[in-house]
Amino acid sequence: MKLKLFAASLLAAASFGASAADQLVILDDNPLANNFFVSNQSPSDGVLSGGSDVITFGGLAPGLYEIVVTISGQNLTFDAATTTLNGTSGTAYGAGKFRFFGVEHTGSAPFVLNLFGTALTGAKYSGEVTVTAVPEPATYGMLLGGMGVLAFLARRRKDTGA
Repeated sequence: MKLKLFAASLLAAASFGASAADQLVILDDNPLANNFFVSNQSPSDGVLSGGSDVITFGGLAPGLYEIVVTISGQNLTFDAATTTLNGTSGTAYGAGKFRFFGVEHTGSAPFVLNLFGTALTGAKYSGEVTVTAVPEPATYGMLLGGMGVLAFLARRRKDTGA
C-alpha cells in the first residue's frame, strides 16, 4: 500500500514540473555575446534613427509565449502605442516596460521587436527580455486528471480503512 501511495505522490509531484521556467535574454550589442541580439544600427546611424530601431532575438522552441520587454536609457522616449513584437501591439506598464501576451513562435523565424520613439543627442538604451512559456490546455487537463486519481485513491483508502 505504501508503494502505491509513493507512486501516486511521485506522479503528482512530476505534474507540477510541466510549466517552463522563464528565459531571460539580455539585450546587448556586444557581437561576442551569445544572446541573439541584432541591431540595425551602424556606427554612422544613431539610436532610433528615423524614429525606430529593430531588434531581433531567437533561440526559443516553438510555442506560445508571454514576453516582457524592459528598456531603460537616457535622452530618449519610446512610443508604446506603436511598438510591436512580431506585429503584435503590446501593453505598456511602468516606464520602459512592454508586455506582449500570446505571441506565437513557430521556431523558424526570430522574434522581431520594433521600437518606436524619439531620441536626442547622446541617446542610448539597454534592456532585457523575459520570456515565459504559456502552458497548453493539456497541461491543466493532466494536472486535474492526476488530482482526480489521487482523490479516488484517498477515498478508496478511506473506505477500506474504516
